[in-house]
Amino acid sequence: MDSKQRPIGVDLFAGAGGMSLGFEQAGFDVLAAVELDPIHCATHKYNFPFWSTLCQSVEDATGEEIRKISAIGSQEIDVVFGGSPCQGFSMIGKRAFEDPRNALVFHYLRLVLELQPKYFVFENVPGLTVGKHRQFLLEIIEKFRESGYEVETNYQVLNAANYGVPQHRARLFLLGCRQGLDLPEYPQPQTQPAKSKKSVGIVLNPDLPNTPTVWEAIGDLPEVNFYPELLSRDWVIAEYGKPSNYSKKLRGLDRSADDYSYERLFDSRILTSSIRTKHSTESTLRFQQTEPGETEPISRFHKLDKHGICNTLRAGTASNRGAFTSPRPIHPVNPRCITVREAARLHSYPDWFRFHVTKWHGFRQVGNSVPPLLAKAIATSIIRVLGVVPVKPQTKMHLGDESLLKLNMSQAAQYYGVSAHVIEPRRKPIKDKF
Repeated sequence: MDSKQRPIGVDLFAGAGGMSLGFEQAGFDVLAAVELDPIHCATHKYNFPFWSTLCQSVEDATGEEIRKISAIGSQEIDVVFGGSPCQGFSMIGKRAFEDPRNALVFHYLRLVLELQPKYFVFENVPGLTVGKHRQFLLEIIEKFRESGYEVETNYQVLNAANYGVPQHRARLFLLGCRQGLDLPEYPQPQTQPAKSKKSVGIVLNPDLPNTPTVWEAIGDLPEVNFYPELLSRDWVIAEYGKPSNYSKKLRGLDRSADDYSYERLFDSRILTSSIRTKHSTESTLRFQQTEPGETEPISRFHKLDKHGICNTLRAGTASNRGAFTSPRPIHPVNPRCITVREAARLHSYPDWFRFHVTKWHGFRQVGNSVPPLLAKAIATSIIRVLGVVPVKPQTKMHLGDESLLKLNMSQAAQYYGVSAHVIEPRRKPIKDKF
């Protein structure tokens, strides 16, 4: 690997690896990732087999352990990034300030202090900036300051649609650095959605190029209904259509000059993460009759407008919270829900990046993640303030063992030597380590 000149990152609450990938694309080597869910860990390991994944709660992880299990060792860490699970203060969920899940934020802070990176990026829901939750955010900022870190008090909510992602998705980013270093600047918007209703964090500027549309993102993908094999598995050798400039990059046909990720070895003829959904005749008819950009009244599914961008893709809930699947958008042309691969395209994941073979886990992994291009924009700001010239790796990397994508929860838990009930909410009291 070409890692000697690349700055070092650590991903906390890593999920399937959206932020890991964005930081890699900006020029970081994300040598360690920490994730509680063994299904997500297995997917992360498949996509980043050359780095280390620690399958453990941040409550139990230590900075020393993260250094030991990875290639970091005694090296200085340039950035720690991640966002704790956000249901406790999300604006669309239960907004209880006392929610014990919010305690995970303090374990994020503890690990930053133990690892002592030059910079940190804390990502979360916009709901943390309003009402009583804003007080919680100010408390986090104060804890960092008391512990030797400067924090950008003019924190910003950024929308992925301003960074080349064909999806409205607003996220809060808190940026900080060790005292004595320069704070990074927030990335300037790079694109704007052509057909945009007012949305949180969106910046409209006539001088910006348009954000890719839904059709530019998924229009070249093979139509899954033509492939009966996709009723029982998630991949097939298929014929693709003519790519847009956006999909050329995701298919690996055109490497961006500013993409500093390791090229992955994969067969671009294979369509992956595309297991079909069986819809009833009645549902299919209703989907057909729904106008693009409107909501189908029975299912409450939103039908994508091929000329617009996607609404926020939701994750649904994990098994310990009812295994609820969030409504999936209806394809803009065909009367069916979109596939995991189509969701991944709308999230800015390249086609080599794979997800769990089931639709439930696959959509959960996409919906829970930060779009890589949004993460890359933030990571590029950190690269800039580090004064590092990014290095484009020459090494082509193999992906992991495909069996990692097929494990059920029990098998994944056994693989990592953890409890199959590990994603049950922890209610361990926080020790005052600040």
